[in-house]
Amino acid sequence: MGSDMRFRVGVDIGGTFTDIVLLAEDGTTRTRKVSSSVDDYARAIAEGLARLFEEEGVDGDDIEEIRHGTTVASNAILEHKGARTGLITTRGFRDVLEIRNLRMPRLYDMGWTKPPPLVPRHLRLPVDERIGARGEVIRSLDPADAERAVRRLLDQGIEALAVCLVNCFANPAHEQMIKEAARRLAPDLPLSLSSEVLPEIKEYERTSSTVINAYLMPIVGRYLVRLETDLTVRGVQAPLLIMQSNGGLMGATAAAQKPMHIVESGPAAGVVGAQALGRAAGIDHLISFDMGGTTAKAGIIERGEFSRALEYQVGGGIMSGSRLLTGAGYLLKVPAIDLAEVGAGGGSLVRIDSGGSMIVGPDSAGAVPGPVCYDTGGSEPTVTDASLILGHLNPDFLVGGALRLNGERARRIFAERIATPLRLSLEHAAYGAQRLASASMMRAIRAVSIERGRDPRDYALCAFGGNGPVFACTIAGELGMRKVLVPPSPGLFSAFGLLYADVEHHYGRTFRRLLPSVDLELLNGAWAQIEGQARDELAAEGFVGERVAVRRLASLHYQGQTFDLTVPVPDGRLGATEVDAIAEAFGREHERTYGHRAGEDEPVELTEIRLTARGIAERAVMPRSPCLAETAREVPHVRKAYFGPDAGWFDTSVLTRADLATPRRGPCIVEEYDATCVVPPGASASLDAIGSILIEL
Repeated sequence: MGSDMRFRVGVDIGGTFTDIVLLAEDGTTRTRKVSSSVDDYARAIAEGLARLFEEEGVDGDDIEEIRHGTTVASNAILEHKGARTGLITTRGFRDVLEIRNLRMPRLYDMGWTKPPPLVPRHLRLPVDERIGARGEVIRSLDPADAERAVRRLLDQGIEALAVCLVNCFANPAHEQMIKEAARRLAPDLPLSLSSEVLPEIKEYERTSSTVINAYLMPIVGRYLVRLETDLTVRGVQAPLLIMQSNGGLMGATAAAQKPMHIVESGPAAGVVGAQALGRAAGIDHLISFDMGGTTAKAGIIERGEFSRALEYQVGGGIMSGSRLLTGAGYLLKVPAIDLAEVGAGGGSLVRIDSGGSMIVGPDSAGAVPGPVCYDTGGSEPTVTDASLILGHLNPDFLVGGALRLNGERARRIFAERIATPLRLSLEHAAYGAQRLASASMMRAIRAVSIERGRDPRDYALCAFGGNGPVFACTIAGELGMRKVLVPPSPGLFSAFGLLYADVEHHYGRTFRRLLPSVDLELLNGAWAQIEGQARDELAAEGFVGERVAVRRLASLHYQGQTFDLTVPVPDGRLGATEVDAIAEAFGREHERTYGHRAGEDEPVELTEIRLTARGIAERAVMPRSPCLAETAREVPHVRKAYFGPDAGWFDTSVLTRADLATPRRGPCIVEEYDATCVVPPGASASLDAIGSILIEL
């Protein structure tokens, strides 16, 4: 790479490793995996970039953009290390945050307790005011009452303030009064108003989201300032863009003001990358499958677009069944890529339960002590040990030789703990552990497909993460899926996904009207107002004219229903014909999701209007696969691998990705620095134009 080029940087940070991808304007890439600095995540990023710049002869001035996916916000919630936050709300609504919405993650479990509220009761203060559902003032707020509440919380040493008054989405006047008092008394206090961050109905959802935003503002703000300072010291003046939970990017300043949008920053990037890969391969229907050491996550892409949920739980733990059983975490009512997660990964422990049956996970050996074969103190067998015993992993080392494996110890302990007690051969026991792990991960895929009325057989499986390509073909085969796509550098793919994303902002506003009798002037005016706000915010980030793309959406339900479905809305001014088209689109989506639609006598109710505004980059750069520069092996290495009791052991070719420039029949194993891909007997594997492995089952 020459220093006369311009570069973009993608940085994905995790608890163990920080992944860095450097993308040149000609599409060439360089990647680095460095240890995360848990005490100060920003330090690992700056130091890792400095080393990469030195190795590649790149200066800070050559960087035009840094794109970042971070776990800082989610960690603050999971570890309860956010700011000391105060909440001001309407009299009579002080305990909404703690009462929640009566959802339970486990039915019939009388011992389950709610997680503690992020704002304790003594920091939740009511004010005497009331605004009606249509915005009319029923009881005015006394300015002295507003100031008294702010003073009391400041005396308690709060570091951030959340304000959520009932029905303020319809009239924010009283919240603005409290804001003015807070600005007079504490000009620098981080402040989150529900009428500004989430002007929508549903009192608990709005309160919870506003509190989470305030709770994170000081933490995320300090982190981003520290990161930008460290980068500036190293000569990098490029804009810093942060990945949002919804799959779009936002500027660092906007992220510091509304950190509730970046809580699921890391997992979102992988789905964005899968979307881009699917488009490049001409595959419009994909299910993304991200399997690491502890968990596996699945998302769905239809007609080239990924699915978004309108709300999700933070800190609720892994999915333990139907996603209708919610309530274990802290609710955020903001758009996020619709992901399902299960506790199954390479480090998942393999055990025998009290009934004498083998179980896998959800406990994990993690990075410390790790699987038995890592020889770093682990004493319980894991899924990775099972894969090694079956010959699916290199028996000598992983990650390019950096990690030596003790295969003999893995076989001995797996036999002692699992195979011998179950009276199974070693390979049958290891294969059973793999199948149990696969069955667990299939639950995540079913959750985003079958539970949403989608048939997984109509989709290809895009597998990434350190362990995803090992299990992808087994899982796809069980679900009747015929294609598997494995991207280049699958173990660092979330960092690559950042490079495919666009700057994007999402807006929503309550607009509750029966669709057949909606006032078109009011409806068109409301959408025009949101669009004006969106264009102003994008203009402040340098996107104007043709570099702005706007998409309208509407949330609807049949009158009397609780849950909404969201459908696209035509551009331009809406008339009676367009309103009828919206109702018909909702009917089709209801039938697709739930298997039926109501008759014409059941009116459709519009609940919220939504808008997505995207800033389009001046030039798109598609990363070229590093494997395209590799040389295929003349004589592939061969080792024995086990593919189940029916197929048995095979002499299996061990290939590089470049070897697949010539299509191969399975069984074969593709080994790379950051991942291993297993192609079973009967499947065929080849490379597409950008170096992804395309497996046909």
